[in-house]
Amino acid sequence: MELSIQNYWNNRANTYSEMINEDMNSFKKEAWSKIINDKVKDKNKVKVLDVGTGPGFFAIIMAQMGYDVTAVDSSCTMLEEAKGNAELAGVKVNFIKSDGEEAYFQKKSFDLIINRNVTWTLKEPEKAYKNWFELLKEDGRLVIFDANWYLRLAKKEFAEEYEKNMELAQSMGYDCKTNKSQVEECERITKDLPITYKLRPEWDKEALKECGFKKIIVEKDISDCIYTEEEKIAYKTTPMFSICAYKI
Repeated sequence: MELSIQNYWNNRANTYSEMINEDMNSFKKEAWSKIINDKVKDKNKVKVLDVGTGPGFFAIIMAQMGYDVTAVDSSCTMLEEAKGNAELAGVKVNFIKSDGEEAYFQKKSFDLIINRNVTWTLKEPEKAYKNWFELLKEDGRLVIFDANWYLRLAKKEFAEEYEKNMELAQSMGYDCKTNKSQVEECERITKDLPITYKLRPEWDKEALKECGFKKIIVEKDISDCIYTEEEKIAYKTTPMFSICAYKI
């Protein structure tokens, strides 16, 4: 299972890199920079861990914002793309190959731990949340951006609407950069992941409380800020949410 997951993301690295380079040259770069900065603008210096960095979009924009960035990913191919993208952007990021659930750093090392579209891919998300809690400084924060990406596999009533919306978005020119075999492979993998069967972000909020986070702020839908019109249609049934969890 673990090997098939890594192979899947290794094979997707090139198209993901294309996507983030498009994002770098669109309104999304400024939009995401503002969203992230709003979470930690009260801090003078930010030491950040970007978990599941992929081709490095968050890592690069945070480095450009002046953060001290360490970025991890379990995919060697994703990391190679990220390193190349960071070099082109002219920023310094400490890239490390590491599992998202077990990032091996000293406890209380980071002011901010952040990820986008990562929790849903984890085999043991509760374990990851506990580990990230330990890695945060006493006044640190965990920021998560994600969605109920494959809830349609568990709740069939979402499947029909999702397909209809995706077809409409594609007719408007949206390209999700996946072929049929990749979609089918991802769905096979996802059926064996626990988060597929959870209703989020409600599940995350309870799991984070169990880890010891004292304050948790949830925004259930940030799609208007970070999506194109085509993407808003494509992902209408799976809006992206944000979670900011405070250690104290």
